[in-house]
Amino acid sequence: MIDFQPDRARGQAPTLVEQLVAAVQRAIETQALRPGMALPSVREFARQYAMSTFTVASAYSRLVSQGWLTARPGAGYRVAAPETPARRAEPLSWEPPRLNDSWLLSDIFADHSIPIKSGCGWLPGEWLNEEGLHMALRHLGRVPAMRIANYGHPYGYAPLRETIAAGLAAHGMEVDASQVLLTQGVTHGLDTVIRTLLRPGDTVLVEQPAYANLLQMLRLAGMRTVAVPRGAEGLDCEALERAAALHRPRALFINTALQNPSGASIGMANAFRILQAAERHGLWVVEDDISRELATGLTPMLAALDGSRRVVYLGGYSKVISPSVRVGYVVAHRDLVRDIARTKMAVGLTTPEIMERIVHQVIREGRYRAHIERTRERLGQAHAAVARHMDELGFEICARPGAGLFLWAKVGGTWRERGANGLAELALKDGIWLAPGSYFEASEADTPWVRFNVAYSEAPELWRFMRNAGAA
Repeated sequence: MIDFQPDRARGQAPTLVEQLVAAVQRAIETQALRPGMALPSVREFARQYAMSTFTVASAYSRLVSQGWLTARPGAGYRVAAPETPARRAEPLSWEPPRLNDSWLLSDIFADHSIPIKSGCGWLPGEWLNEEGLHMALRHLGRVPAMRIANYGHPYGYAPLRETIAAGLAAHGMEVDASQVLLTQGVTHGLDTVIRTLLRPGDTVLVEQPAYANLLQMLRLAGMRTVAVPRGAEGLDCEALERAAALHRPRALFINTALQNPSGASIGMANAFRILQAAERHGLWVVEDDISRELATGLTPMLAALDGSRRVVYLGGYSKVISPSVRVGYVVAHRDLVRDIARTKMAVGLTTPEIMERIVHQVIREGRYRAHIERTRERLGQAHAAVARHMDELGFEICARPGAGLFLWAKVGGTWRERGANGLAELALKDGIWLAPGSYFEASEADTPWVRFNVAYSEAPELWRFMRNAGAA
């Protein structure tokens, strides 16, 4: 019924999800599949074509959202009836969402209407560690319910904390499990650290550009933010010294490895200068290191160099296991961790031990290292392909890490003077989500910079839009 011959060649070939969607659409258009006919189950199709169930499920879900298929519990997937509206990939009634902070912080995670998500911050579903997750879920299914029915420890699941401490030791950071506190992702960890260390009205230093959600959290907490420029080589330490002397801040927030959004990592000399400045000016350093597992080279870890005296270290698993597994961690000296644990309990009680057990099992038995190596390889290939497109269009690229999720590029044409907000609004009308530089500016100023997630930025339609929109 479905003429499907998957092309697994890397590079210019469409993704397997796109190939499967196109094959089903052709079968319906040629009436090889007729209204009401059932499609093979996700597992059956995946087994027949030696594909991931995530890939098939993603393709089926996309076909349902586009109106080609219907899905009912117990009845599986069937070809939609002719009178079903939305028989096109982009229905005429579709309207792009408004590009604002509300959409960035909440609606984007539920908005499946945008085909090309170049501005998102996560890996494609078909890249995730499916085998490791399945193994972990099967293992969890054998755990007696009474062992996971209670709240759990305020610090989180002890075996995972011990595993984290052992993993950090490999990076030269000597800590024990009592210095590790589990959180619901790094963003939750940042929130608990802000609530513990700072008070409304305090001044803090942030990078320019900086992680968008961090900027929103600091605004909500009533912080006064002062931006310090960050480039391909790291933080501008002369600007850091001036800002620290002038504004007397309480803390510095920094991404060390594969920064979001620039993709750049700091060097060893830059790391020592940052720590020296923190010591001179009495700064806390809050180190968000969520992307370290995706890095291919050696990147200094501030917390390891500091011995966890002034540095509060945060990591997590959303970038390498799954964004829906909300497990992160905070590492600091024992007294501070105890204070952060009190904050955690006051505002949200314990974190879900079920999720923490899943992550622990994935790390232990899910071929975790092999999955990370495959992900690094795929991201490296995507970086090369996306950078070629940018070079052809004359974009200015901040850093070329060849690793991690992001490339940070300055667009050309009239948008270089006007800023990227208008370009992003225009792109939404073509079903393309861009992340303009204003998301990542403490001042929210419109800039010509754009963050590209390389895993979602190889689509020819994206670069055709850029050329037609005058961004070359």
